Amino acid sequence: MLGDIKIVEICGIGPGPFCAMHLADLGAQVIAVERVEAVSVTGEKNASKNAMNRGKRSVVADLKTPEGRETVLKLIESADALIEGMRPGVMERLGLGPEVLLARNPTLVYGRMTGWGQNGPMARAAGHDNNYISLSGAMYYCGTEGEAPSSPITLIGDIGGGALYLAIGLLAGILNARTTGKGTVVDAAIVDGSAHMMQLLMSMAPRGGIQEQRGKSMHDSSHFYGTYRCADGHYISLGAMEPQFYTLLLEKLELVDDPRFTRQWDISRWGEMRSAFETVFSSRTREQWRELLEGTDVCFAPVLSPQESSGHPHMVNRDVYFERDGMLQAHPAPRFDGQVVRPGTIPKRGEHTEQVRVALESNSQGLWL
Repeated sequence: MLGDIKIVEICGIGPGPFCAMHLADLGAQVIAVERVEAVSVTGEKNASKNAMNRGKRSVVADLKTPEGRETVLKLIESADALIEGMRPGVMERLGLGPEVLLARNPTLVYGRMTGWGQNGPMARAAGHDNNYISLSGAMYYCGTEGEAPSSPITLIGDIGGGALYLAIGLLAGILNARTTGKGTVVDAAIVDGSAHMMQLLMSMAPRGGIQEQRGKSMHDSSHFYGTYRCADGHYISLGAMEPQFYTLLLEKLELVDDPRFTRQWDISRWGEMRSAFETVFSSRTREQWRELLEGTDVCFAPVLSPQESSGHPHMVNRDVYFERDGMLQAHPAPRFDGQVVRPGTIPKRGEHTEQVRVALESNSQGLWL
């Protein structure tokens, strides 16, 4: 789908590489510029393969040297976009900031991925996914009354509020550049994106759908929307909000005539009803609840690990997961005309360094495939 889009990625960790991988999954040509000595967040040095590099070509360059900087400058001459995830000011100090690169390629879309953004009192402070979504308000409702909010580990921040917002910003910038001939700088901040993701939830406030206090809203305190522990220690989830789905759930649980559950939206009794549901769901295993409720309109699903999910009949039928390069991976999304997109392989670090060097030195038209 994106075969004519060319992207240079200055490799980092987290949302930037995911964004570049997502675009590569959808067909974009991505050249990943990696450090001469890469160090992961766990301290591992020079790992031979990085799962976030699938579908990309990998080159190594020392951006602190004239040769490394010149490699990037030559690459962006024919690129549509660049992705970087440094703290504000780092790329400028390297001589690779937007002003320099846009002078070299006026149509370039310069994508900047940060947690706090390019400006503001926090802009230059260190942080991680959970910090950004804490400040933006996106973590506030991730928990129940009396419990500490829990981070959904990269999904809301790094990926949802970061990588995906950068991806759509880059694509919008590229479309604009192809129309106007003018590049742009995309300031993708996780605090911005994760706050924007709250818009649907916040739209429920005027109707009473959410309350300011955690543990007082449908999503975090009702008996018909949430998760329950089963007899085997596994969990299931319910989302029976609509009256017809709620009635069906009571029928399945043989509680339709129980007067405790007749007033679904009586908030004052949610605690009592939830406790009763906890007792009910603790009486059977997750698999037994699957046999009774899965595929019905009670809005039910088992809570699965990724490995378990990869073996679930629905996920198998849709070919969501696959194993390659010694790891479980998910196929790209979304689908086009219903077809599963097959991602590229994961290159070794620096696998394409020589190939790209030769193409740059010879001004070869074959730099981009």
